[in-house]
Amino acid sequence: MKIVRRPRTLGSKWSKTNLLLRSKEVRPFVPETKILSTSHLLTMLNKHRMVYVKPIHGTSGNGVIRVERKPNGSFVYKAGQAQRTFGTYNAMYAALSKSKLKRAYLIQKGIHLLTHQKRIFDIRVMVQKNLQEKWEVTGYIGRVAHPKKIVTNFHNSGKPLALEPLIGTYLNPTKTRSFINQLQSLGLRIAKQFQSVHPGFKEIGVDIGVDKQFKPWIIEVNTAPDPFIFNQLTNKQMYRKALRLARHHGRFVR
Repeated sequence: MKIVRRPRTLGSKWSKTNLLLRSKEVRPFVPETKILSTSHLLTMLNKHRMVYVKPIHGTSGNGVIRVERKPNGSFVYKAGQAQRTFGTYNAMYAALSKSKLKRAYLIQKGIHLLTHQKRIFDIRVMVQKNLQEKWEVTGYIGRVAHPKKIVTNFHNSGKPLALEPLIGTYLNPTKTRSFINQLQSLGLRIAKQFQSVHPGFKEIGVDIGVDKQFKPWIIEVNTAPDPFIFNQLTNKQMYRKALRLARHHGRFVR
């Protein structure tokens, strides 16, 4: 497929985080986030024990690093499938800086996500302007991480799965439906917040992590979301609608 033009996008994770924090409705769902520095990382590890270090500009989960402070005082970081352990914070940060930190990064509070077959998963909620220029949730899907990886992205070995069965292992059918409705409402609030600052946006993909207490957290907002992930579902209804609207907004041609 040929891309004919790109709609309005915003690539900086830091800019998107600050945009979300401007909304009183959305702010409670945003994990604590700071620009990476040695002092900020140590403070966040002391507070949260587990954080994610992410490139400010990056896609598909590439470059994401999980850093943990263990109860015995050691420090561990995992990037891709490689994991290293250090006896001190300074040793860990020196190794991290030397081998991994080649661009601008931010630190995000780590969320202990729900799991499926011992693999973490998160949720992509697709929100697009419809033919009447009204925001609409056109799709939602679970993304299950590769057993040896820390990210769930489809292009980083993640496995897309229908959301209802994933949530249904934790909740009964009525509560599952109610929870998915909550996720859709959050997606719509985020879309409207983005539009309030950047009126040119036509679609967003919201990546939502759910913790053990079933609180949703906004992991990331993608302003050029991929509709093709929904083609992995057996039911093609979400895929057809998301792709049709993406084409309507000029992202793809047949």
